[in-house]
Amino acid sequence: MGQYAKHRHVVGNGLIAAAALVFIAAPASACRLALVLALDVSSSVDAAEDRLQRAGLAAALIDPDVVAAIVDGPAPVALAAFEWSGRFAQSEVLDWTMLNEPADVFSAAEKIANSTRSRNDLPTSMGSALGHAAVVLTRSPACLFKTIDLAGDGVNNEGFGPALAYSAFPFENVTVNGLVVLPPDLAEAAELLTYYRRVVMRGPAAFVEVAQGFEDYTSAMRRKLLRELTSQMMGAATALPAPAG
Repeated sequence: MGQYAKHRHVVGNGLIAAAALVFIAAPASACRLALVLALDVSSSVDAAEDRLQRAGLAAALIDPDVVAAIVDGPAPVALAAFEWSGRFAQSEVLDWTMLNEPADVFSAAEKIANSTRSRNDLPTSMGSALGHAAVVLTRSPACLFKTIDLAGDGVNNEGFGPALAYSAFPFENVTVNGLVVLPPDLAEAAELLTYYRRVVMRGPAAFVEVAQGFEDYTSAMRRKLLRELTSQMMGAATALPAPAG
């Protein structure tokens, strides 16, 4: 805790104070963001890349700026994570965890870092992954905002795609952001990035973050988390009317 306090960078004090007014009249159990992280463990991700992915996600979560953005907000963040690959291959990595203080963030990051993949031999079924994420969100704590982060290094190549998932599963008021891990080939990278932007991301504030290979996963995830956490605080400030008086 002392180390955290020493290095913490508070994100947007004025914004946090304004957003906090929203939650004065909100239920004690309210949280501002339910965030589902989906990790790609399809056959295109080798063992070394999977280790970089898990370690990178954990490192991004405990980055001082990210921790500050989580715990200094007007209400907690709820976090869940699962791995995905084939049509019927989704496995829980982290069940819904309320992040109230730094210790909660560090504990969640440790669970993710110490997790191991369940499969390594299946194709990429994005529609199934998104459908699973939507179902996971149906049992999340009550939060003002709901976001899914789909991380991956390829396009859908098995089963139904994202468009059908968005029409068949409960995605009302859900934002889908992407973290795309680009290959070194420039043409392939451009095609994959276009796919994520046109097919995967969903919602008016949705975006796609880019990792230049799995070695860049930590930096990309940090940028993505900070953008999501700060934008949701801005949204929280206008989502509900402030108390009269």
